[in-house]
Amino acid sequence: MPLSDDQPHTRTRLPVGEQPSSQMSARQARPLRTLLTVLLVVTLLVLAISVANRGKPDPGRSADPGRSADRAGAAPTAASGAGPAPSGDQPVTATVNGIAAGFPHTDQGAQSAGANYAVAIGSADMFRADSRHTIVTTIADPATAQTLQSRLDQGFSPETAARFGVDAQGRAPKGMTFVSRTVPVGTKSSGYTAESVKVEVWCTGLFGIAGERSVRPVSEEWFTVTLSLRWVGEDWKLTDFSRASGPAPVPPDQQAATAEEITGAVEQFGGFRYAR
Repeated sequence: MPLSDDQPHTRTRLPVGEQPSSQMSARQARPLRTLLTVLLVVTLLVLAISVANRGKPDPGRSADPGRSADRAGAAPTAASGAGPAPSGDQPVTATVNGIAAGFPHTDQGAQSAGANYAVAIGSADMFRADSRHTIVTTIADPATAQTLQSRLDQGFSPETAARFGVDAQGRAPKGMTFVSRTVPVGTKSSGYTAESVKVEVWCTGLFGIAGERSVRPVSEEWFTVTLSLRWVGEDWKLTDFSRASGPAPVPPDQQAATAEEITGAVEQFGGFRYAR
């Protein structure tokens, strides 16, 4: 029979192992909360790194793509022991008698002039009287040109030519090639003023006779040319020069080229105009 609502209610107590527990529910929710917290922290960290890297310059690009080392006003500080970094104005474009001319009225312009004049003075053309006189007229201060001319004529005498294996006009024996080429390695200046400067050019050079029967094979030499320059008119001009041996590095353990290879290299590889 149905029981009325006035009857007392009976409460059934289950065994302890079968009772639902609020503590168990809390333990189940705790790992999920921890996982969500970890994911949130990782996401925030990734976003922070992305924002930080966005402001950094790309190491593969220059900070100013329109600025080049050649146009830099001053040489960048080089690493310890590396020496001055290449720098300077753009090379000059004008020439007189095949020699660069029209150098800037600056310290760097004077160093560029010194490098190019050292190349001219060390060339094979100096062994021929006509071309030697042309070189001196082109690069020398007119006030000292005659003195330099006399000095160089004595220096490149027939006796000197014979020591180099050529005749009085700088001609090598038949079937052979005379090599005299100066290559500047670096320059420095001292005592610069708007009127004058002294420039030192550290050089390596190739000198000798290339040929199968040559008794003076082409060899390498290291030397320093010191040039006194004066600003005359619109260019730097030579007033005096001297030459000293070295500094020379330790020669490499490298097999020497054949006479044919040296001749081919001299005929195929042209020289350069130099700018500091």
